[in-house]
Amino acid sequence: MKKDTLLFYMVCIIGVSFLLVGFSHSGSNQNMQTDVNSGRLENALAQSQEPAAGMEKSFSEETAAKAAMPTGDTSLFPPNAKPGECWARAFVPPTYRTNTETILSKGPAERLEIIPAEFEWVEETVMVKEASEELEIIPAQYGWEEEKVLVRQASSKLVEVPASFEWQEEKILVKEAHTVWKKGRGPIEKVDNLTGEIICLVEVPASYRTVKKWVMTSPPTTKTVEIPAEYKTIMKRVMVKAPETRRITIPAEYKTVKVRKLVSPAREQRIKIDAEYQTVTRTEKVSDGYMAWRRIFCETNMNADAIKRIQLALRDAGHDPGPIDGVIGYETRMAIESYQRANNLAVGELTYETIENLGLTL
Repeated sequence: MKKDTLLFYMVCIIGVSFLLVGFSHSGSNQNMQTDVNSGRLENALAQSQEPAAGMEKSFSEETAAKAAMPTGDTSLFPPNAKPGECWARAFVPPTYRTNTETILSKGPAERLEIIPAEFEWVEETVMVKEASEELEIIPAQYGWEEEKVLVRQASSKLVEVPASFEWQEEKILVKEAHTVWKKGRGPIEKVDNLTGEIICLVEVPASYRTVKKWVMTSPPTTKTVEIPAEYKTIMKRVMVKAPETRRITIPAEYKTVKVRKLVSPAREQRIKIDAEYQTVTRTEKVSDGYMAWRRIFCETNMNADAIKRIQLALRDAGHDPGPIDGVIGYETRMAIESYQRANNLAVGELTYETIENLGLTL
């Protein structure tokens, strides 16, 4: 701790020396600038004695780093300085560049995986009873049919055939043929009275008379008459089909059961594991930090209203300056330094670069 404090004092003395040399060449502003630097030196000495040991250590390490850094701008006086302006050497932090690259985080490998055997339930048909035969007796089949039964045999008998008679006509001679004289007629029937009449001998045929008589045409006789046999139709139960036997095949009986079958046996599988890569970000220093002249906001152009505006801007930017009281105290200085580091600005003084970066015009 004592070593850091001593180094801090040395840096402050070096800074004051540079300021005194600058004021010796600034003419009428020399006394004013000397007062300002003396006040800053007293403030720095007073702050170095505060009990915040952690902050004192950080500030001392930073001061030692600044003393070890190259000075950058080696001119003894600020460039293009104008009357009324305050300048001081401030530490411009180093600049860095962020590079992103992909690196191998885990090389390719191989792992062994045991794949268990696979089973599945399948349905199988199992015979529970073998096929067999049995003998079946088929009974006789009967039916009804008509049958003629002889009830009287054929025979014959004599039958009297009576005589047959008929009426017959018969001509009976009543008078035989004869001749008679009959008066004749002719062209000349009488010549004169003396001759007489004409007569002719006429043959008279025999005369007959028809009479009916009952005459037997055939005498009585007998004849043999055949008497046919007599039959009677009866219903008779007869066997249509004789009894028989047949063999009946009884099929086998089966049952469906679930069986656990092996689908694939257990095996090993080698699985390749690809290499793994990760993206890393490397911060590479582009340039070292250095000391350079910067125009600062000093007591010459400092007032409470301006300080309040700076404190408000710091608070809006996320850097707590403490109470907004118009005084650059310890918390305000820490907020300024935090803001400068966050925005890669020159650290150590309230520079106009910082004020402009806060968006203020003073």
